[in-house]
Amino acid sequence: MNHPFYQKKQKEQKKIQLIVCCYAFLLFIIALIIAWQSNIYFIAFFVFYLLLTIIAPFIDVPNNKKSGKLIYYSNFFIVEKEKNGVLQIHGGTLLDYYFVLNFKWNSKQRTNYIIQQYLEGLVNLIEEYEKNNVRQIRFTGTTYILNKNTAKKLGFTITKTNSLQLMLLVLNYFNVLISNSIAKGNFSFPNVTKSISFEAKLDDLVKKKASIKALSNKLKHRG
Repeated sequence: MNHPFYQKKQKEQKKIQLIVCCYAFLLFIIALIIAWQSNIYFIAFFVFYLLLTIIAPFIDVPNNKKSGKLIYYSNFFIVEKEKNGVLQIHGGTLLDYYFVLNFKWNSKQRTNYIIQQYLEGLVNLIEEYEKNNVRQIRFTGTTYILNKNTAKKLGFTITKTNSLQLMLLVLNYFNVLISNSIAKGNFSFPNVTKSISFEAKLDDLVKKKASIKALSNKLKHRG
């Protein structure tokens, strides 16, 4: 994995995290002043929540990666540590969108790269568990990026999105909004209400591995 953030030394990573926190603190102080002068105290609470959701990926994700709670299988494909035979799949976070994507790329190039990294990460995940012969494992996730047909073609079964999963997406909407806007190259509102949940057993994904790998290679060579 050639992730620009994780290729930096620990000292540099900590410095970036400190800078992010300092900027967030400064913006919160400004919000407090505005709230106090206008007597609209909701402004301070709203900005605090907004900043918290935005800076969280820059702090939590690297720390959880270091502790082993999160595992990167590609720059935009992250998996939670196995729990009770279930692996929770996640797409890239705001940290990944900011550090990995080339801002000189156009919208199509960025989108192609993100999808290619999803596919490459999925192949890496399949091959690791296939190699270790761990068959009794289930993969689950929720996404607003893939549609139902694409998910099915990859070997997943569509499941009902529960209220908790949808609530987490809504609570992190501003984080998702910024990530989506970076991917599109302009201000772009994602429709999280159209998110889908999916699951699959290893054998289901193994059957689709060749086609997933072929599509990943096709997108990689497209550039």
